[in-house]
Amino acid sequence: MPTATVKWVDGLQFVGTDSGGHSVVLSGDDQQSGVRPSEMLLVALASCSAVDVVEIMKKKRKPLTSLEVVIAGERDPEPPWSYRMIKLTYHARGHGLTEKALSQAIQLSTEKYCSVAATVSGVADIQTHYEIIPAP
Repeated sequence: MPTATVKWVDGLQFVGTDSGGHSVVLSGDDQQSGVRPSEMLLVALASCSAVDVVEIMKKKRKPLTSLEVVIAGERDPEPPWSYRMIKLTYHARGHGLTEKALSQAIQLSTEKYCSVAATVSGVADIQTHYEIIPAP
């Protein structure tokens, strides 16, 4: 079972450490002292899906040479400020990359493999878009 520890440092600053010993600095409203936990959810979703897409494209024998996922979330205006809509935009590059292959990889990730997407999809509408950047 995955585990993590969050340790209070000072004020509203915390350090989160995963079971592999990797750490991230988190904070409340002060963006200068760490990542906001609600934005860490966006980072988790984007990175979870990115890992899947890279792996799926490799299995399709259409490996990517670069991938950037830009993610934005729309939240409720009242507490607990839940995300209602999350938009992921994938900027991908690779030799022989096709729209069909990339689209299928993104769909498989967000609808089948990404555990973070599976967790938040019951609350937030997850929308995906992509752009294929021509290889140099």
